[in-house]
Order: sequence, then structure tokens, then C-alpha cells
Amino acid sequence: MLTVLVLYYSRHGNTRQLARQIARGIEQVDGCEAQLRTVAEIKAQGKTDELPLTGDPIVTLEDLKQCAGIALGSPVRFGNMAAPLKHFIDSTSTEWLSGTLIGKPASVFTSSSSMHGGQETTLQSIMLPLLHHGMLVVGIPYSEPLLHTTQHGGTPYGASHLNNENNKTIHSNEATLAQALGKRLATIALKLNG
Repeated sequence: MLTVLVLYYSRHGNTRQLARQIARGIEQVDGCEAQLRTVAEIKAQGKTDELPLTGDPIVTLEDLKQCAGIALGSPVRFGNMAAPLKHFIDSTSTEWLSGTLIGKPASVFTSSSSMHGGQETTLQSIMLPLLHHGMLVVGIPYSEPLLHTTQHGGTPYGASHLNNENNKTIHSNEATLAQALGKRLATIALKLNG
């Protein structure tokens, strides 16, 4: 059984909802299982709070070594990933030096509170360290029909959720596209692992 890591930071639960949909897509692929993990909050003095806000366990560097692929998600913070996720990624220099993630597939996802809040730039900002790690970035292809018609979240760069006054929960289009991304990520991880 291959483990695909779904790693995210979620302050208010919206990115976590998207992570769960991606995990559902991963679980649709025989031979793959999703592992949900989060990152710790950053405290003012540079110390981390080891209690996650979401109920999912905090990621370890061992999780990176053992996974066959990663879906990485963050809420939008001024068109960029949130600091707690970036803080964790910045701690992976040893894994970068040893090549732990080279050749593994990866996908990205995000949630924002406005239509033009920076979803695509956030997805791209999450991709950058994955590319530096030598990972193979997987998006949502336009062969997914909803990508052509959705007026909610979802981009070719990765899954997304628009959380505003009218969309407090994941829209069915967003859920479908997130599951499609998880399924695609798991399918590629399975192919890469023979």
C-alpha cells in the first residue's frame, strides 16, 4: 500500500476541507492510502506550538521519507502560502540535500476568501520549493470537464476553494476537482512505483 501525504495548513478549516476531498480522491485508487498531516503554528518568538489547530497530526520529516507523493496546501496569504507551511518547508534542507523527494509526484491546493485573492500565485508559490526538491508537479488537466465550467474554485495549477459569505463550505464543483486531483496524484504515484 502506497501512502500519499496530504500536508496542509488551515487556520479556519477551509483548506482542511479541501485536503479531505483530495484524500478522498487518493483513496479511490486501489493500492493507495491518504495520510493527512498538518503543520504547527508559529509562535511570536520563533517557537512552535506542537498542538495542531485541526485535529490531524503534525507532520514529521519521516512522513516525507515514507510517502510516495505529496499534496501540499495552504490558505492564501497576500498571494502567497501561509507562514507556518513555509516555516516547515524551510526546515527540509536535509531532505533536499539527501534527495528524499526527488522523483515523487506532488500537487498543490489553496483556499481564499475572495475571487481575486491570489489563488493562482499561492499555488505557484507552493510549487517552487517542490520543484527545488526535484518533485514532479501534477495539476488538473482540462480533460476534467468541470475545469471548463466551474465558477467556484479549481484551476489547472491545483485545487482551490473560494470561501466568502456565500461559500462557507466546499462547493460540489470544488470537491469534484479536488478529488480528481487526489486521484490523479495517487495514480501517478502508483505508476512511478511500479
